[in-house]
Amino acid sequence: MFEKSTVIVVGAGASKEAGLPTGQELKTQIVNLLDIKFDWREQKSGDVTICEALRLHVKKTEPDLNDINPHLRAARHICDAMPQAISIDNFIDAHSEDKKIELCGKLAIVRSILYAEKQSLLYFDSVTMNRSQPDFKKLEGTWYNLFFQLLTENCRKQDLLERAKRVVLIVFNYDRCIEHFIYHALQNYYKISPQEAGNIASAIKIYHPYGKVGALPWQGAGGAVEFGTDPSAAQLLDFSTQIKTFTEGTDPASSEIVSIRRNMLDSSIVVFLGFAFHRLNMRLIRPDSNGKSESKSFFATARGISSSDCKQLESELGDFFVGESSSANVRNDLTCFGLFQEYWRSLSFS
Repeated sequence: MFEKSTVIVVGAGASKEAGLPTGQELKTQIVNLLDIKFDWREQKSGDVTICEALRLHVKKTEPDLNDINPHLRAARHICDAMPQAISIDNFIDAHSEDKKIELCGKLAIVRSILYAEKQSLLYFDSVTMNRSQPDFKKLEGTWYNLFFQLLTENCRKQDLLERAKRVVLIVFNYDRCIEHFIYHALQNYYKISPQEAGNIASAIKIYHPYGKVGALPWQGAGGAVEFGTDPSAAQLLDFSTQIKTFTEGTDPASSEIVSIRRNMLDSSIVVFLGFAFHRLNMRLIRPDSNGKSESKSFFATARGISSSDCKQLESELGDFFVGESSSANVRNDLTCFGLFQEYWRSLSFS
C-alpha cells in the first residue's frame, strides 16, 4: 500500500466524534457569538471577547472614527443569514468584498473552535485534571483511535517515521484535534519523548485549506497557542488572520493548494471522513484537469446524504481524475469509526 500515499480528507463530521461541532452546529454557535447587543453601554448578549477584539481592530485601523457599529451591523447580517447559508465558509466567500463580514466571521470561527477544543474528549489540563495527556479510554470508540491503530499496525518505532511520510491529511476543519491526538498518542504508545513524537507527527503531511486557530506549541511556529485555550481579545484578533476564505485557500501565493492537489493526484487511496462534499470544497481539492494518475480506491462516509446522492457521488469520484479507472465506496450507513472497521484490510498500512 505504501508505494503511494494514502490521503484522508477530514470534514466536520469527523471532529464530531471527539465532541466538536458539525458545520450546522458551528453556524448556530456563530449566531450566538455575534448576536452582540447593548442596553445603553452594557453588553447584554453576544461574545464579550469578540466585541473587545473589534474595538482593538477599529482602534488600529480607524483611530479617527473609533466606531465599531459598522462591524456590529456586519455581525448582525451574518446572524440573520446563517439559516440560509450552506456553511460559514460559503457565506464569507459570497461576501468576499466585505471585509467587515469577513473579520466578524473569522473572529467567531476562532472563538467557537477554541472553545470546542476545550469541551472535546481530547482536552486535558495538567493542573485542574492532574493529567499529562488525553484520556485515551474516552477515544476508543472514535476514528482517531482506529486511525492510530492502523498507523502503528506491525510497525516498530524505528520504522514509524517512514510510514508517517506516506500519510496525507487534508483537514477542512479549523481545529487541531488530529495533530494534538497524534502527538500525545505516540508518546503514550511508544513511550518516546515529546521531541521524538513531534518529529514523527510532523512527518505526516497535514494541510488545512481554510487555515486553523494557530499552531500548537510543539510545532515550533510563531504565534502558537495551547489546545483549547481561552484567548484574549488581542490573541483572537491575531488568530483570525490565520483563517482563510475559499479565494485565499486556492491562491498559490498564500496557500498550499498546489501541494494539496499534487498529493491528491499521487495517492493510491483517498478516504473522506465526515466530509459533506460541498462543491466549493470539491473544487478546492480537485487537481488540474491536465493531471493524470493511476487508478484509486475511494472510501467515504456520507451520513445524512441520500442513497441516490451517494450513487451520484460514487460516479463523480470515479471520474475525479483524468485518465484512470477508480472504484468508490460511499456509505451513508457508516460513521467515521465504522468506516475504518468496515474497510480495515483495504486501508491497512502494513
